[in-house]
Amino acid sequence: MENVGLFGGLIYMVVLVLMIVSMWRIFEKAGKPGWASLIPIYNTIVMIEIVGKPILWIVWLLIPGVNIIFAIWLINLLAKSFGKGVGFTLGLLIPPFTFIFYPILGLGDAKYEGPAGS
Repeated sequence: MENVGLFGGLIYMVVLVLMIVSMWRIFEKAGKPGWASLIPIYNTIVMIEIVGKPILWIVWLLIPGVNIIFAIWLINLLAKSFGKGVGFTLGLLIPPFTFIFYPILGLGDAKYEGPAGS
């Protein structure tokens, strides 16, 4: 039984590192420093800059209830910024697929097209 916990922990660490590397690369592709993806709240501010929305959005993301709508909108704009559509946004949002779609965006051949794909 100990091996199951060890194996689960190992899988968790691999997924965690994969997500960190993916976010780092997403930031770099958008012309932002990769290390910014590691700093809580600041990474959200940088993400807001990447999608081309005003920094005031950080306030909306801190209000309970409202933050859910703005977070989904932010992720949709991130997908659009890399030339992806609504289906890709759903992949970024739905938990089992999140661990597949962020690496596709960061480590794949997706190119940053500008804020919200402008």
